[in-house]
Amino acid sequence: MIRFAIIFAALSGLITVALGAFGMHALKEVVSPERLSTWQTAVFYQFIHTIAIMGIIALSHHLSPLWKKSILLFILGILCFSGSLYTLVLADGIGKFALITPMGGLCFIFGWLCLALSALPVKPNA
Repeated sequence: MIRFAIIFAALSGLITVALGAFGMHALKEVVSPERLSTWQTAVFYQFIHTIAIMGIIALSHHLSPLWKKSILLFILGILCFSGSLYTLVLADGIGKFALITPMGGLCFIFGWLCLALSALPVKPNA
């Protein structure tokens, strides 16, 4: 799990930088300011959750096994939330993708909840 998460986070970081640059240099001239703002939101959330995945990996030996669910939820959140926003901008607002965005947001929310719960002390079995 850790190897997969590191590879995902590293590639996501690479992609985030590339997509951020693409948005500021290529899209800036061809999409509306509102669409560019949507693109920047997608980049921001992908970047924050990519860094969070790396932080969870670094702290994983101090956390309960629930940290794995947090990472999976963050990955799903990146794919659904940021992925759907990128698609909305590039496909000029195809409505079907807008339905995926809130699911990605919920993945982020529950991922943070799992991370908080993973830090709680684990009671040993009696």
